[in-house]
Amino acid sequence: MTTRPAPASDTARLVATRESLHCVAEHVLAAAQVADTGRIRLRPVPGGFETWELIRGGERLRVIDGRLVVADDTGERVAALTTVRAAAEFTGTAPGLAPQAYRPATPLDPDAPLEIDPESALALAGFWSFADTALRAFADALGQPADPVLWPEHFDVGITVDEVNYGGSPGDAAMPRPYLYVGPHGGPPAGDEFWNADFGAARAADEVHSVEEAVAFFESGRVRSSAARG
Repeated sequence: MTTRPAPASDTARLVATRESLHCVAEHVLAAAQVADTGRIRLRPVPGGFETWELIRGGERLRVIDGRLVVADDTGERVAALTTVRAAAEFTGTAPGLAPQAYRPATPLDPDAPLEIDPESALALAGFWSFADTALRAFADALGQPADPVLWPEHFDVGITVDEVNYGGSPGDAAMPRPYLYVGPHGGPPAGDEFWNADFGAARAADEVHSVEEAVAFFESGRVRSSAARG
């Protein structure tokens, strides 16, 4: 049994850290990748997240343990995350996601201090890794292997199978702490209390204690949504 990593204990610090990292994901990592490749996808990695694509001929941008990393064939450069402007300058790109990509979920305030709590950053990275592992196991069990994407807009890691989204969110305005979700494209079926959110079903990560339990939640959502479609 693969257990879920321990959650951060302080919700306020977790939220502040998540919001700061979200700004960096949109206005630095995704911004640099969009400028070079036109694509927004990121992906979870141990300790944090990184650009999906190599940019500028061989660079990868990462946030690991709450710090910014620029990696290429020659090695890595690492910097503390202080502001979006400083982070963008360190990576050699302009701050701010290009408007043609999508409307950013976070405000662009380049000089606002970023609040990065190390314990919370570690907890969020652990959650993304946990969700990524569970999603891969779920997809493999269906015979449809998938590479989960960390989408910068909602800062969630997810996959889509048969018009249903499955994934893990680090939290949002409605649920401030991380949660797993199942979201049918047509909305949640009526008359079934499993569907406890406007978009579908959500299960607090604090209530899911293993990858096996996470996969079971995804599978329950798949079966129920499939039954509702007839």
